[in-house]
Amino acid sequence: MLNKAGSVAVKAPSGRVGLKKQARRMRAKGLFGRIWQYRLSYLFIAPFMLCFIAFILIPVIAAIGLSFTYFNAIEAPRFIGWQNFQYLLSQDLLFLKHALPNTFVFALIVGPGGYAAAFLLAWLITQLPEKSRRWYALAMYTPSLTAGIAMSIVWLPMLSGDRIGYLNSLLLQLGLIEVPKLWVTDKDYLMNSMIVVTLWSSMGVGFLAMLAGLLGVNKELYEAGKLDGICSRLQEIWHITIPSMKPQMLFGAVMAIVATFKAGAIGVELSGVNPTPEYAGHLIINHIEDYGFIRFEMGYAAAISVFLLILMYASNKLSWSLFGSKEGE
Repeated sequence: MLNKAGSVAVKAPSGRVGLKKQARRMRAKGLFGRIWQYRLSYLFIAPFMLCFIAFILIPVIAAIGLSFTYFNAIEAPRFIGWQNFQYLLSQDLLFLKHALPNTFVFALIVGPGGYAAAFLLAWLITQLPEKSRRWYALAMYTPSLTAGIAMSIVWLPMLSGDRIGYLNSLLLQLGLIEVPKLWVTDKDYLMNSMIVVTLWSSMGVGFLAMLAGLLGVNKELYEAGKLDGICSRLQEIWHITIPSMKPQMLFGAVMAIVATFKAGAIGVELSGVNPTPEYAGHLIINHIEDYGFIRFEMGYAAAISVFLLILMYASNKLSWSLFGSKEGE
């Protein structure tokens, strides 16, 4: 159709549908315009995004997809729906009787315990003179760096089940025990040994983040708190220190959760056998390795991994609700 000027008239979109299309088109045009405007910034984050997609996003999506299949690493994956999850939560007795309860016990003690210990030690270090503070911080952080070496040099000789073991020798000399205890091969002691060793090595990145947060608290807040009636160190920690370092507390909580749930080799390293004696130290990670790398049931191992991922996500949501910044803060 020609208009009065002799050109072809473009029919304008009419009605609510046409307005929505036009608004959507304008938003897309504005989005691409902003991306092009900040193209240099996207170029800088491109290496991280490529690594994130290649090593995190794609494996997670692949694991979720494989969790709905039967895959033995030889034949092509075969779709079986929810059967892996149904078997995991209703018929896998090894998972229900050992892996899941052991993981919860281990996580509930090591996670909050290591988190509280990291905060307490970081707070104690901040009370020291500045010159000696760095050396104590290094001493606390070293166990997380030397866990593998310390395991063979310190913990295995200490927890040895004969009379020569350091712990047994000490307790026998003190008369507290009459016969040597099998600290890492007896099912009654293995979990306790795992918890102690893991707590000892838990002063990692989360500890450093808390130390940085404590050192970054504004000193004027403490002076203002004294004017408002705060008269003890405990009140300072509760009303000033913790609210001032919520981001570091959140980071430490997330790191503690991840480190606790991904721990699995500690029981095998201490006991020297896989699986651990009577599955006393069998965690969800051990269950994944059992089905994935020993039985080669990759689809079922992927389903266990997805279940563990959901557990970690729920724990992280709990951490965000406790330490995350709310609107207006």
